[in-house]
Amino acid sequence: MVRKEIIDIFSRIGFTVSEGPEIEDDWHNFSALNFPPEHPARDMQDTFFIQTDPDVLLRTHTSSVQVRYMENNKPPIRTISPGRVYRNEAISARSHCFFHQVEGLYVDKGVSFADLKQTLQYFTTEMFGKSKIRLRPSYFPFTEPSAEVDILSKEGKWLEILGCGLVNPIVLENCNIDSNKYSGLAFGLGIERIAMLKHGVKDIREFYKSNLDFLSQFK
Repeated sequence: MVRKEIIDIFSRIGFTVSEGPEIEDDWHNFSALNFPPEHPARDMQDTFFIQTDPDVLLRTHTSSVQVRYMENNKPPIRTISPGRVYRNEAISARSHCFFHQVEGLYVDKGVSFADLKQTLQYFTTEMFGKSKIRLRPSYFPFTEPSAEVDILSKEGKWLEILGCGLVNPIVLENCNIDSNKYSGLAFGLGIERIAMLKHGVKDIREFYKSNLDFLSQFK
């Protein structure tokens, strides 16, 4: 339900839906996105690699779909990539070894940080109603500058909901897009995180238990 709502919201401002494989290679999941060989995300503790071929892995984010899309399409590009991703994390109330993401990408001439902030303000308003957001400086190898986005809850607390930034020129060049001519924005959010905030779910594991008492609330 939340995945469909997110897609509907972004489709109203021109975003199409793109999908890609869950089993990926190093180039599309890491290298093309400006992850250097020594980056912690490549650590075996974070990523499910195939033991017999370390170049094959379960994707850790749907940014790999954005790389594939840019390799096969020229700007202007405006797409979102929903799908399941995998990370070697301890299972708890707030994390799981697999979850669902939606990542967005907009590449065109003159795309700015103002476009990024307005896009995210539009999304949070449509998803949660009238809302206030703040952007905190952060770091992602595939965006520069980068930010974490918080939303102000009804209780007056700031809650982190997604990461974002302007597409790093290195990523554009890796996908054969002229970074002197084009710029872009990107963002990524966890669908479970949005669902938990929207419906007051306290434990991410509830989504995977097939508990009819829990699921019947959302008919």
